[in-house]
Amino acid sequence: MEREMVKFDLELDARGMDCPLPILKTKKSLNNMASGQVLRIKATDPGSMRDFEAFSRQTGHGLLSAENIEDTFVFILKKK
Repeated sequence: MEREMVKFDLELDARGMDCPLPILKTKKSLNNMASGQVLRIKATDPGSMRDFEAFSRQTGHGLLSAENIEDTFVFILKKK
């Protein structure tokens, strides 16, 4: 089954970064984006799945998807 491709406005590569850097870099990227724009984040930190779910709940930015693809976590966030 082919994955549905979500269109995104900006991509952040946070692979190789440990907590809290992926979240901090995401926050900085979102600050420079307009409401409704979509950010795709790639991360390798094992705690990032939990971190991004909490970040979405706390900030109100929509977590459209969270996947583990070949040892890389891929998140799609929509700026509120």
